[in-house]
Amino acid sequence: MEILVCVKRVPATGGRIVLTPDGQEIDTRYLGFTVSPHEECAVEEAVRIVEAQGGSSAVLTLGPVATEEQLRDAMAVGIDRAILLETDGREFDPVATAAAIVETIRAQEATHGPFDLLLFGNEAADTGDFQVGIRVAVALDRPIVTGIKSLTVLDGTIVARREAPGGGWETYELPLPAVVSVKEGLNLPRYPSVPGRLRAKRKEIERFAPAWSQAGPLKLGLRLPEEQGAQVEILGRGPNAAPAVVDLLVRIGVLAS
Repeated sequence: MEILVCVKRVPATGGRIVLTPDGQEIDTRYLGFTVSPHEECAVEEAVRIVEAQGGSSAVLTLGPVATEEQLRDAMAVGIDRAILLETDGREFDPVATAAAIVETIRAQEATHGPFDLLLFGNEAADTGDFQVGIRVAVALDRPIVTGIKSLTVLDGTIVARREAPGGGWETYELPLPAVVSVKEGLNLPRYPSVPGRLRAKRKEIERFAPAWSQAGPLKLGLRLPEEQGAQVEILGRGPNAAPAVVDLLVRIGVLAS
């Protein structure tokens, strides 16, 4: 199996989001970065498939040079090689992102042979973009299934399952090569080991520089919602608070009056 995983560098959850003065970007000076939980599961799944069936894996991302950190994290858990589509830091929209990825995949396949499986996170953790994997699949004329939480590789096909509305599962069988976007819960990603990090640090990263383009909708600016203050009501202290707690539970309908 030859597998390519596409990931995106996103701000770590829990950080305080601040916009740049012009309102066009998130100010990243004080933020940590990671990849989304969906994409962590995609990386882990690629490593597991290659461990079980042989072959090789690659990870690709589009972003500034600092994105090397996320690529090396992926190699530290078992991905074989990494590809950086290096930008000047400007955000590529989904149309431009998909186009850059498609161009790189075609060049990689011409050099290294075809990928059997392309893995994406189901959506970006920061912008919520859902469409990059779908656009890549359409451009490459390959079948795609999204929202996957179970993946089995067979001889020349994959069986992918996702949760159905109202409970139960939907099952899809796709011929290879194929594109799959996965969701958190597909597996339990491993943490990079110290030896894995040392090996990843020594590996070369393939670099390409796609030209920036405004291919999709024009972004006018970002708006940060006003922070909502929290209020706390102290009902009492010690045993004397018990009647007030009961009254509150009655008011919100937890207890019958």
